[in-house]
Amino acid sequence: MLEGLGRTQQDLLNALLHHARGMSIDELADRLAVTRTAIRQHLAALERDGLVLRGETRPTGRRPEQLYRLTDHAREQFPRQYQMLASVLIDEVADILGPEALASLMRSMGRKLALDRESRVVDEAKIVQHMNEAGYEAEVFFRSSGDKEIVAHNCVFHRLAAAHPVVCELDLALIGALGGGEVDHTECMVRGGHVCRFKLRPIEDQERSEPTVLSLQPAPAQKPD
Repeated sequence: MLEGLGRTQQDLLNALLHHARGMSIDELADRLAVTRTAIRQHLAALERDGLVLRGETRPTGRRPEQLYRLTDHAREQFPRQYQMLASVLIDEVADILGPEALASLMRSMGRKLALDRESRVVDEAKIVQHMNEAGYEAEVFFRSSGDKEIVAHNCVFHRLAAAHPVVCELDLALIGALGGGEVDHTECMVRGGHVCRFKLRPIEDQERSEPTVLSLQPAPAQKPD
């Protein structure tokens, strides 16, 4: 997100990053060598975008100075290494537990994520809604046969899954638990596909017609094709 900002706004955010308690308009103007008017305009734009907020006021002996600081959202735009940490953790867990136990753990995590979102089985449209809230950019696709597929245009774990394909087990378990069935992973971006395609196969049609409470009990493993 920072790359989409102008140079002055990037410098302004970087200055605030180094001053956690906040900076005044005068301090920012001196630091960036621009006018106070320009600083006011940039701060207004950054406030609107949720990157800067007004913090404390600082007494000066005259009129108190308003301090500006970064929002938590702005801090998250600076480089993070969550993927590196996750990759190291997966390697360590695989060494300790073994590959089968790691796959089982991923499926358990997927079912827990499903339970956090729904207490009962839902249809593909609702599953897609939950996926999009997590950033998958998914949609329900109707084939000529009338069958429904879930198509995801963004793999939120792409780099991690490329290094550790077992991560796909989490996606499959999440979708399967939400939909009350098993999942065919018919196309996968990690394996060279243009999108990720998931086809939900209900365990029994009767179970889809009646409210079903989600369970964390182990389900049959469904490995990506």
